[in-house]
This record gives sequence, structure tokens and C-alpha cells, in this order.
Amino acid sequence: MDIKVLVENTSISKDFVSEHGLSLYIEAKGKKILFDLGASDLFLKNAEKLNINISDIDYLIISHAHYDHGGGLEAFLNINVKAKVYLNHLAFERYYALRSDNSLEYVGLDQNLKDNSQIVFTSDQFFIDKGIQVFSNIVQKEAGPKTNKGLLMEKKGKMLEDSFSHEQNLILEEGGKTLLVTGCAHNGIINILDHFHTLRESGPDYVIGGFHLSSSSGGNESSENIEKIAKYLLNTKAKYYTCHCTGIEPYNQLKGIMGDNIEYLSAGSELTI
Repeated sequence: MDIKVLVENTSISKDFVSEHGLSLYIEAKGKKILFDLGASDLFLKNAEKLNINISDIDYLIISHAHYDHGGGLEAFLNINVKAKVYLNHLAFERYYALRSDNSLEYVGLDQNLKDNSQIVFTSDQFFIDKGIQVFSNIVQKEAGPKTNKGLLMEKKGKMLEDSFSHEQNLILEEGGKTLLVTGCAHNGIINILDHFHTLRESGPDYVIGGFHLSSSSGGNESSENIEKIAKYLLNTKAKYYTCHCTGIEPYNQLKGIMGDNIEYLSAGSELTI
């Protein structure tokens, strides 16, 4: 499996522009896959620098209904007219963030795109192709990240705490290796891995994605929780590549405990597993 990072909060060099968001290009199972699109059309520019033709993409998976993962959807659909686009069936509900001045900002997807014929709505465990599937409906055994605070959803005209039922994760299997890809892990990376175990009766060999240990408003998960997560991840024996909403400071703490079992990915990074 070959992975190239198109969008991330940081970049490996000035040759690649960064933004608050995530987009990964993956080649696996003879398919060209995009996982998330970042906040804008930036993924197109960085894809060109990495010699990736977006019109050739076979599958697009959007992890959840926030703009920093699906903001580039219109730009994608303008270029690629063949790919199936997989979103959770709740992805076009209305989602908001409560800002520091108590104002509400819409952070969901563009409502004008929900009827596009390329879109396929998923739920629970959904098989895209042989060795390619997504899953949602995460059981909240452990409390979700504290950095979810202020992320809301609109239900019947009322603002409620986001349940993150719209979040889905990707599983890829190739050559005897299993890769789990998360967008933000709003449901909690421990809960997601536990759910993976219920589906597969074993853990993934590799995990790539954000763990939401840091929020754009500037707060980080507590050191105690980060230490707990690090010890859990280390015990799984998987190799982790994290990015985006994990945050640099939380990543450094994870790295201090996990050592070579975790690395950070930036825009322009390339990886083969």
C-alpha cells in the first residue's frame, strides 16, 4: 500500500502548502483512493506536485461531516465524474462549532452537494470492494476526547452536543497487512480500536490518521489522558502514523512513550507499508 499526504496542518517543505485539514491518497487493491479532501481545493495543488491525477481516483471516502475533511468536495466533483463518494448517511446534517466569542459557526458540508449521483451513503459496516470497507456506530466505552467540547449538531431546531454518529473509519487489507485509517477519531481512538477488534477479532497492523487530542481553538487533551492513550496504543503492537488534529504537543508526548511505534505525517509525506 502506498500513501501520500495531500493535505495536513504542516508540510514537509515550502514546496507543499498546508492548511487545517486532512487528505490522504492511497493506492491499494489495484485502486486509487482518496481519504478526505481537506478544507479547500488545496488537495488538487499538492496532488499535482506528487504526480497524482485526481480524475483517476476510483473511490473517495469522507471520514465525517466537518469542512476540514470535506471542504474540497465540490472541487473534487468538478474534476472527477466517475468515482463513488462514500459518506455516512448523517453526513449532510447540520454541524456547528461554538467559538470563543459564543458565536456559532457552521462547520458542516455543503448542503448543495448532497444529491450528487456519485455519492453513496453508508452506515454501520459497509463493504466498498474486496479488502476495502468502512465502519461507524462506535460504542462509547471510554469517554470521547475532551477536545470535542463546543462541537454541536442541530436536531429539530435545537443545538446538541455532537454524537459523531456521522464519523466513519476505513479498513484496507492487502498482502496480509491490515491498515486502519481515521479522520479525527472524534469517537475516541481507543473506542475505534476496540470496535475494530469486535469486527475482526484482531487488531490492525498499521493505523494512520488524526486522534483529536488538540482542537483548533487551542486546547489540548490532558497529559493524563494522552499517557493513557499512548500506553493503550503501544500495547496493540501496531505501527501508528498520526497527523492533523492530534496536535504537535500531544504527538510529542505520545512519541516520548511510544518511541518508534509512532511517527508524524505532514503534507508531502510519502509512505509504503
